[in-house]
Amino acid sequence: MPQYMNNAVMKYCYLTHVILLLILLHFANRATAQGEALTLERCYTLAKANYPAIKKMDLITKTGEYTIQNANKRFLPQISFSGQATYQSQTVSFADAVGSLPGISLPSISKDQYKIQGEISQLIYDAGNTKMQKDLIAANTALEEQTLVSSLYGINQRINSLYFAILLIDAQLKQNELNKANLQTQVQKAEAAFDNGVAFRSNVEELKAEVLNIEMQTTEYTSNRTAYLNMLSLFIGKKLPESMLLKLPTAQYTLSAINRPELKAFDLQKNIVDQQEKQLKSDYLPQVSGFFQGAYGRPTLNIIENKFGPWYVTGLRFSWSLSSFYSLSNKRNILQLNRQSIDADKETFLLNAKVDLSQQDEQVNKYTILIRQDDAAIALRTSVTQSAEAQLSNGVITTHEYIQKLNAEHLAKQLKILHEIQLLQAIYNLKFIAGN
Repeated sequence: MPQYMNNAVMKYCYLTHVILLLILLHFANRATAQGEALTLERCYTLAKANYPAIKKMDLITKTGEYTIQNANKRFLPQISFSGQATYQSQTVSFADAVGSLPGISLPSISKDQYKIQGEISQLIYDAGNTKMQKDLIAANTALEEQTLVSSLYGINQRINSLYFAILLIDAQLKQNELNKANLQTQVQKAEAAFDNGVAFRSNVEELKAEVLNIEMQTTEYTSNRTAYLNMLSLFIGKKLPESMLLKLPTAQYTLSAINRPELKAFDLQKNIVDQQEKQLKSDYLPQVSGFFQGAYGRPTLNIIENKFGPWYVTGLRFSWSLSSFYSLSNKRNILQLNRQSIDADKETFLLNAKVDLSQQDEQVNKYTILIRQDDAAIALRTSVTQSAEAQLSNGVITTHEYIQKLNAEHLAKQLKILHEIQLLQAIYNLKFIAGN
């Protein structure tokens, strides 16, 4: 074997070992860092905890507690004060009523009268109105909290988009590294052949140009990855370094019943309607309270004594308004219509969810089939590339023709990567839509 060929072979073997060593070190580093990889479920948790709207959860709970406490205060003694000063055009005249009596001076009542009064009242029976108010407050609070939960659940979809976009770029970067390593091997072969006068400089430069093209793609992928990582960092409230690895989610999923948080919100809306209907009963039942009134003024309860003095009145107060019966039937009809409206909204939501599930399920089937076809295409493209590599070494085809075949194999592998990530994303879209 000529000396120049021995040198080329030795140089090629050395470079091959170096490249393989770098690849092994790369995957070793990835395996070491895998324990610190960020998971999709962790992103969900961090994003919800960091989202500004989560602060409203505690506010809603506290507001409900304060409102219930206010309702309980209806059974505390109610204290009120009032006062008045009046002038009357006439008052009772005892002399006119009983006539004049010899030797007796009948009193007269002043036309200017004064009174300062305080009252303490205690609710004894309110037909369950306070309890129903508290139940209604609790139902409204639960609905507000569930509405917020539904709103926060929507964050998962945005996290999915960012997370899988980064995974796709990672896979593309990995494929670029492998393609670049393959091309660099061909560059080394072409340089060795050029040094020995059996290849043209244009062959070397064309291969180097293709390596540069892959490096440009890598730069673009890396830049896009950094942008997506920054957006994900904002969502989860945690700065993610560029070296952060994202763990590939599991692809297993079984279709099950829809369990979205919005469904619970519909049930809570109907619960509010039920509480409102119960409250209608207390509107037409009587209420009983005890009271004590104390006053000072002129005249007192003893009007015969036309002078200032104190007095008091105590007892039970009974009230019963029957006017609520006039609108009771209409109010019940309105509540029934509200129930029907809620049911219609729930059915609409379920229908749309089922349509989306059907669409995503078909996407899963499509990408599953495409990946099988990708495997067949890659096997064929790899075989063609291997043949082209031998043909290039023997001068049967040009460097340009070899690059075309190599790029076709690279494109087939990139398509498989794309379809694999799209399959995962379709599966997690199914999970999101179903609420599982």
